[in-house]
Formats: sequence, C-alpha cells, structure tokens
Amino acid sequence: MRFKVALLSLTVLLAACSSHSKNQKQADQEGKAPAPKGGFLLDREHNVQPLFGDFAGNPAADRFVDMMVQKHGFDRAQLQAVIGQAKKLDYVLRLMDRQAPSYTPPTGPNGAWIRYRNKFITPDNVPNGVAFWNQYQDALERARQQYGVPPEIIVGIIGVETRWGRVMGKTRLLDALATLSFSYPRRAEYFSSELETFLLMARSEQDDPLDLRGSYAGAMGYGQFMPSSFKQYAVDFNNDGHINLWDPVDAIGSVANYFKAHGWVAGGGVAVPASGQAPALENGFKTRYTPAMLQAAGLVPQGSLEGNQQVSLLRLDVGTSYQYWYGLPNFYVITRYNHSTHYAMAVWQLGEAVGKARSNNPF
Repeated sequence: MRFKVALLSLTVLLAACSSHSKNQKQADQEGKAPAPKGGFLLDREHNVQPLFGDFAGNPAADRFVDMMVQKHGFDRAQLQAVIGQAKKLDYVLRLMDRQAPSYTPPTGPNGAWIRYRNKFITPDNVPNGVAFWNQYQDALERARQQYGVPPEIIVGIIGVETRWGRVMGKTRLLDALATLSFSYPRRAEYFSSELETFLLMARSEQDDPLDLRGSYAGAMGYGQFMPSSFKQYAVDFNNDGHINLWDPVDAIGSVANYFKAHGWVAGGGVAVPASGQAPALENGFKTRYTPAMLQAAGLVPQGSLEGNQQVSLLRLDVGTSYQYWYGLPNFYVITRYNHSTHYAMAVWQLGEAVGKARSNNPF
C-alpha cells in the first residue's frame, strides 16, 4: 500500500507548505508570479489550469480542490492530476439510491430475521471464522487485554463485514468518493468530508489514492471503516509505523478501539432472551425500558440482566412468531457500527457460533 506514484508524493505535498521565499525564488527562476498561500504557482495571466477528466467543469469538484489547497496545503496541480483521474461511476449512484427503498411493514411475521441470519451463520462460513481466529489469536487476545473487547465480537464484525477479508470491495475508493462528492447532491456534504479525510489519510500513510479499493460507498479494509472512522479510531496494532486497514492485525486493533471508544463494557453481556410476548410495546435498539416495565407487559428474562436498570426491547421475526430479547448496553454499542438490530444480532451470534465451533474443534 505504500505510495507508488509521484502525483501525491510526500515530497510534493509537503512542498505545498514551503516558505514564501522559496516560492519567490522558484517563481523568479521560472518567470512566473509568486505563489499565494497554498503553495501552487500561477502563470503570468493568473490563470489556473482547469480540472480535466470526468469531473471537468463540475463546480463541486472545483470548490473541493480550492478547499484542499487552502485548508490543507495540497499542491493544486498535483491534486488536480489525481482528481482528474477519478471516474464517475454511475453504478455507485444507482446503488446509493437503492439504500433507502420505500418500506411497508409486514402485517405479520414472515421470517425476516431468519433470512438475514442465514446469510452469515452457515456450515460453510463458520469454519472460515474459526480459521481466521486461529490465525490471528495473538492479536485478538492482545485486543481483548488492551481494549476489553472479546475476540467473538471482533471476529463477528469482520465476518459480517467482509467474510474475514474475502469480500472487501473492488471499487476504487477515489472513484466512489469523488462520484458521491461531486455527483450525488443528496449526500454530497457528507461524502466530500469523507473524500477530504481519505486524501489526508493517503498523504499521512504514504498510500497511493489511485490504488486503494473498497466498497462502492467508500468503506475500507477488513472492518469496512469509512475514512472518518479511520481518522478517529484506526490504530497501528502491528507496530510497523503505519496504519493499514487492509492488514488484519491493524484491523483487529482498530475494530476493538472503535468499540471501546463507543462504550463497550468489558465482561458485560450483549442480549438476553425473553419469554412471553409484548406486541403493544415499541421495539428496537433505541427503545429504553426498565425491567419492571417489561415484566408488567408480560416478559420475563431468561438470564441475568447484570443489574442493568435500563434495557432495550428487541423483536426478531422468526417466521411463525416473534422472538423477544432484552438488549443490554453492549448490544447498543454494536449498533454504533451499523444502526440495525439485525446487524448487531448477527455480529454477536456469528461470533458466538465461531467461538463455539472453535471450542469443539481445538486446533
């Protein structure tokens, strides 16, 4: 992943912050006007070469380049050379539009949770999780000790996100983020911030932004971090001097750090099954009930609530009926990774299934 092209080499990018006197000397030698703050040179007519490529003439792209030059000291010509190679991907726009389809609640149970769960917890998939855990058990145990997050949760996250590195996405991240920044007005502000952080990451880690690949929405590596999550939570867990989310050890430490930062309770449970039904109560990971309120509605926990006086009410559609659970604080923490009850339950249950299979078949 080391930076291979001269377009955004560390030398060029740092040169954007060179002193005025150095720019003046260069300008005198080249017969050009002095460089303004930002570190690029204008020609004698004070005209900057326009952006080329798929985003040529795109006002959002032009504004983005201006911002990166003024705010972060990027060399304008070099940055334009990179943005100019970004491709507008129509399939990315189509996929983003499908992320918020119209939803009509079912009139009764239809097995939605079973279908979702069966995407991940399968006889073929679980052994792959065992193999991943066995291969990286030292890093997983170190993450438990340092961050308090058990291997089951980290293995579950990476399993659900990328099948333990088998499906990390093939879209060039520069293309995805540029497309969504400059050609998707509905969320342009968010993705422009992600593109900004992505380019800063490439500069600081000496990665080639033209090489890095991930999801169509810009998620990266084993744990599918967005660039903003990289900035806040990614760590150099293999101690090689670089943060690389495509390295499984760095990914393990980064996922664990993410969970700790979001309030993971070391040694705490995740969810407790309930007996009974509570069709009149609102459910979901955002709900908050006292155990007494749920008991009054007819629910009884089938395990310890660990003294928690506030829990969420989770409802899973198992086909012929609904299954209710008490969500503990750690369940809510999992939803900080993806805001979905199904997602959080799948992460937890996949990790548990892998842990059980590993215990039954020690290597």
